[in-house]
Amino acid sequence: MSPTSADIVVLGGGSGGYAAAIRSAELGKSVILIEEGDLGGTCLHRGCIPTKALLHAAEVADSARSASQFGVEATFSGIDATKVQNYKNTVVNRLHKGLTSLVASHGITVVHGRGRLVGPNQVEVDGEVITATQIVLATGSVPRKIPGIGIGGRVITSDTALEMTSVPSKAVILGGGVIGVEFASVWASFGSSVTIVEAMTRLVPNEDETMSKHLERAFRRRKIAVKTSAKVVEVAQDDRQVSVTLDSGEVLDVDVVLVAVGRAPNTERMGFEEAGVRLVDGFVATNDRLQTSLPQVYAVGDIVVGQQLAHRGFQQGLFVSEEIAGSRPEIVDESGIPRVTYSHPEIASVGLSESSARTLFSDDVETVTYDLVGNGKSQIIKTSGAIKLVVGPNGVVVGVHMIGDRVSELIGEAQLLCNLEVKAADAAKHVHAHPTLGEALGEALLAIAGKPLHTHS
Repeated sequence: MSPTSADIVVLGGGSGGYAAAIRSAELGKSVILIEEGDLGGTCLHRGCIPTKALLHAAEVADSARSASQFGVEATFSGIDATKVQNYKNTVVNRLHKGLTSLVASHGITVVHGRGRLVGPNQVEVDGEVITATQIVLATGSVPRKIPGIGIGGRVITSDTALEMTSVPSKAVILGGGVIGVEFASVWASFGSSVTIVEAMTRLVPNEDETMSKHLERAFRRRKIAVKTSAKVVEVAQDDRQVSVTLDSGEVLDVDVVLVAVGRAPNTERMGFEEAGVRLVDGFVATNDRLQTSLPQVYAVGDIVVGQQLAHRGFQQGLFVSEEIAGSRPEIVDESGIPRVTYSHPEIASVGLSESSARTLFSDDVETVTYDLVGNGKSQIIKTSGAIKLVVGPNGVVVGVHMIGDRVSELIGEAQLLCNLEVKAADAAKHVHAHPTLGEALGEALLAIAGKPLHTHS
């Protein structure tokens, strides 16, 4: 029989929840972790991991198509969507098994069922009340819907898109943010004719404008159609197709419509407000130490306003467990959290965009953009793109924005530059191995320090 009380009860077993549970156990607390589905949550089962598995399969497909330009004779004969699913599921299942074992090894009690907050120290699971000294809310997010557009049939969310055992011939993706461009990239590589419809003026509107322009050019080369500043008037479907009518009057007839307009906090019917937890627009309101309006209740991850990123939730989970233990950890700085969009090409960024920096620092801002055409490794792997540095007062790097294949591998160095408030001139002194993509970041640092080497006028 499972225990009915613990020092810490964590509601939600995703990235933020299991991180909080494990670290709390390491700090000597008794922990009960409540999860309705499988441990790992959205990230492991319906987000980060399965989408990146599909993106890798898409990269392999592109490599097969383009092999001859490297002198390799290969034939691309199509996509076996069932085998792709098997590959994706194998990756997910292995990681799930490892996580389950890790949680068990820390003596954490896992309760499977839908939890609901019923008091400042109580969570109810399928009629059983569990009591805790402190509670961590980590219930994650769900696909956001568009008012007036029903989900079902040929109109799907990312959850369904991840399980498809066929490749759509033609698809419309509503939303040009991270989820939208990643699925557009996958489906285009698999052979679909893809159109992205975005209401804002550019793709990935949360990124620096330079990155948006590069991505839009890259997608045009890949024959991915992009319609920005476009709104959907109607979505209608029958047994054969789904029709999307835009405010311009244009009608797009396709096999599938993917609604990818972001994710909403999973706070409905969780009992939060009834128990005394204040919500704002569906998000749990917290102070800067992630404490809710109930002092003994904390919240982490996608239910807290901010970037909805797995690694943000993970870090917040660690923070909260240490905060509860009295360690007074440093606050997680939202501006220093790295972001990666795993489309083809990739986008990786950290810190302030140029426009945000100019708003904050007025004219005391410098930028430099280094084109990957001058980077040897980029030529070897045949990628194009750029690295943009944003430097604020006193020459400190306040933003790094990168686009190109494999630039995600540079985000570790980039986040150190921003989070440690390194001066560009000091960072430019350090040697980058040759030939690597990292040299491009080094070249950008040299350029903004006034010592360009491979930068063309």
